[in-house]
Amino acid sequence: MGLIIKTLRLSLLCLALAVVWMLYFANSAIQLSGETESFDIEAGSRFRGVTRQLVQQGVIKDPVSFEILARGLGVASNVKAGIYEVKSGITPLELLDMITSGSTTQVSITFIEGWTFAQMREELNASDKVKHMTMSETDEQILKDIGATEVMPEGLFFPDTYFFTPNTSDRDILKRSYLAMQGKLKAAWDVKSKGLPYSTPYEALIMASIVEKETGRASERPQIAGVFINRMKIGMRLQTDPTVIYGLGARFDGNLHKQDLLNDTPYNTYTRSGLPPSPIAMPGLGAINAALHPAQTKALYFVGKGDGSHAFSASLNEHNNAVIKYQLGGKHAR
Repeated sequence: MGLIIKTLRLSLLCLALAVVWMLYFANSAIQLSGETESFDIEAGSRFRGVTRQLVQQGVIKDPVSFEILARGLGVASNVKAGIYEVKSGITPLELLDMITSGSTTQVSITFIEGWTFAQMREELNASDKVKHMTMSETDEQILKDIGATEVMPEGLFFPDTYFFTPNTSDRDILKRSYLAMQGKLKAAWDVKSKGLPYSTPYEALIMASIVEKETGRASERPQIAGVFINRMKIGMRLQTDPTVIYGLGARFDGNLHKQDLLNDTPYNTYTRSGLPPSPIAMPGLGAINAALHPAQTKALYFVGKGDGSHAFSASLNEHNNAVIKYQLGGKHAR
């Protein structure tokens, strides 16, 4: 009988200590590496996976106690998908309540396919829902801050609508967009067509940005990409106006002149062979897929029909006739 009583007392003591520890843990302030940290819980996520994610992002350091707390309160199966932002000093109990009640207010920002990085930054700077941390930084500093290894930001960010909690930093949004592009590009590169003239995914991204700017018609993107790839394979210059316009920068007055085509810049694909040194805009997934899965075509030329679509030609003679038909109203140029 004495042994039973001693065992019972020891068990009660252990239980009491466990309760005290859990109360202490539940109400202890979490110290983050910065003022805030945002994280995205995807739909269908299990609690253990969410806990692992929070550990990786430095939000919690004791995943075992956090999981015991959740299961003890019976809320481990109540995790809600969403984008959350926590501040340094939040307690595990408050964090648990946040992710199981879905108490997050989301706002959004949209980056459009074909935008330049400058336009992307302007959109971020104009938002009153964003915590502005990069407004005074150079493009190079931003790339360093988000962990990018590239030296130029153009084309590195995926155009999409991003949902976030108010006062999320612009740096966090930029990093999400950058990582999204990295993921989309890698996935497309891994299943690319054979025989493409790219040595790296970055070169494919450059081509995708050109395709993005050349046509707004999704159905034409593979054909446009096919034309440019055909030119590259025979050593023909790309001769694409959007790269020239990008190279002109602020000097572009809205109209492309003959002198502009002769004005040599690193982006003038009339005066220089091969791809330009960087993307010229943010390509969407359609343009990326077109660059890596181009149409099988013999076309080397295309000309706008005036309705947003293009006529494709395999020979210069055919192309000249298409120019006369669609650009000159059926009349030969004088």
